[in-house]
Amino acid sequence: MEEIRKGALYLVATPIGNLSDMSYRAVHILKEADLIAAEDTRNSRKLLSAYDIHTPMTSYHEHNKYEKAETLLGHLAEGKTIALITDAGTPGISDPGEVMVQRCHEEGYPVIPVPGACAAISALVASGQPTRRFAFEAFLPAAKKERREVLAEMAEETRTMVVYEAPHRLVKTLKELLEALGDRPMTVAGELTKKHERFFLTTISEAAAHFEAEEPRGEYVLVIRGKSAEEKKEEKAEALAGQSIREAVEEKLKAGFDKKTAIRMVAEERGVPKRLVYSEAIEVRGS
Repeated sequence: MEEIRKGALYLVATPIGNLSDMSYRAVHILKEADLIAAEDTRNSRKLLSAYDIHTPMTSYHEHNKYEKAETLLGHLAEGKTIALITDAGTPGISDPGEVMVQRCHEEGYPVIPVPGACAAISALVASGQPTRRFAFEAFLPAAKKERREVLAEMAEETRTMVVYEAPHRLVKTLKELLEALGDRPMTVAGELTKKHERFFLTTISEAAAHFEAEEPRGEYVLVIRGKSAEEKKEEKAEALAGQSIREAVEEKLKAGFDKKTAIRMVAEERGVPKRLVYSEAIEVRGS
């Protein structure tokens, strides 16, 4: 078993449901560390008890992440080893561990990942949706303005999107996704790694209707298909259909491109010869 490094921060992934997903390395690090920083000490105590781990523990959560990070840096300065764990899964993914990691890098302390369970990756790989390229959105912002902005960005996203959601907000979020993105193929993953784990391959509208009729229980991961190349092409064609070549060139010039570049861009977008665009736009003033 590896020799633990002094004055280092270990990011230790913990199970997201099934306690058997704890790795040998994770148990070793948690036993040998000088201190465990946990998002919820009461929740983590059950895990530590299951693996006979008696390392001292301190709380590190959303409401103390800045001031507590400085305290933890003080322990690292003394040569102590700290293991950071989250409620479930990999620290630093949509949790306050991100702040501690940034501070360690700023101050020059080693940050060592101990891989393991991650709800986003587990849901994605078993979703049946495209996995080569994906965007992790975590929980959508609570603030209305920021939430609208994120949903607008998601509407144009071509990669598969992964979203976390709590049961009491699931139906509301599904309806917002339907309004912003349209009806897309998606997979709803629930109770990951637990006894009643399930993957619901559906569409956004079907999922919203289903969970209106059946009360959601447990935490959910939504894996949503991105906008297809065909959809993008159709939208582009519709936009071009209502705009003349001359108007398209003028639009490029207003955006700051010189006339030669504008003509080339419009020709490429429309799949027509540059000389045709030039003849149509010959009287348009250059930038």
